[in-house]
Amino acid sequence: MRMRMRIWVAALGIVALAGTALAQGDVIAQRREGLKRMGGHMDAMKGLVASRGDTRPAAARVDDMIAWYRGFPALFPAGSDRGDTKALPAVWTDRAGFETANANLLRQLDVLKSAAASGDQAAFAAAYQATGPQFCGGCHRPFRAR
Repeated sequence: MRMRMRIWVAALGIVALAGTALAQGDVIAQRREGLKRMGGHMDAMKGLVASRGDTRPAAARVDDMIAWYRGFPALFPAGSDRGDTKALPAVWTDRAGFETANANLLRQLDVLKSAAASGDQAAFAAAYQATGPQFCGGCHRPFRAR
């Protein structure tokens, strides 16, 4: 009877570990998929800056970016540093810095959205130029492996 109980407890432990690994794989996949979408938004806006087109439709892209990045830190739970990820250990060891970088990006995305909605091509181009290297890069450099 005791042996069956031990086997049952061990089996539950294995199932729990497998579930955790699958959940971590899912969150890593969510991060990768969402970040590809964010990159697509930035690429589309780059083309808009180059063509000097109407900036107002870009506000919807920025809205999607804002919604995504509001939940971004939650996509890095403890233990999700293993697997197919480029996240550096600093995401977890400097969590305050990671969350500050994300908050800074969110503030900049508000600036980008306002510029897009205004239709002012020069303001949009300036906000876009700041967003990439300063704010996206402000997270990529310390928290993402190349």
